[in-house]
Amino acid sequence: MSRVLLGVGNRFSADDGVGPMVAERLEGAPGWLAIDCGIALENASGIVTRERPELLVIVDAARMGLVPGSIRRLPTSSPDRMLASTHGLPLTFILDRLGDAAGEIVLIGVEPRDVTFGADMSNVVSAAADELVSILRDDELLQIERLGEGPG
Repeated sequence: MSRVLLGVGNRFSADDGVGPMVAERLEGAPGWLAIDCGIALENASGIVTRERPELLVIVDAARMGLVPGSIRRLPTSSPDRMLASTHGLPLTFILDRLGDAAGEIVLIGVEPRDVTFGADMSNVVSAAADELVSILRDDELLQIERLGEGPG
């Protein structure tokens, strides 16, 4: 199965850098193409179109009202919780463009503790990034709860 991960976020804004951190830590994992998109998710659209992955995973910090470090799968129909929509083009616009290029698109949000510019990433969000990388390497995506639901 071909799989692409797009890590979105600003490494200079504490926990907002979780997406790029996950991409960096997943780099080189068998079966994955991991891309640090920084704050411009739209810049990776050409790669996704060329690769045409069966699975496209987009990881970003997301305000979900949960404990910092919580990881959830988010509905692609309402991606407004993800901070990606504050970085560049609206996430809904980008998802529409990528919809034909990827078999399945999964949004994963990590609840941030702090997104202050210039601050370091919190330990709890860094640990969540490590947990998420392990889940992705082990192909256990369904282990991550959907926002508002239980596992599965």
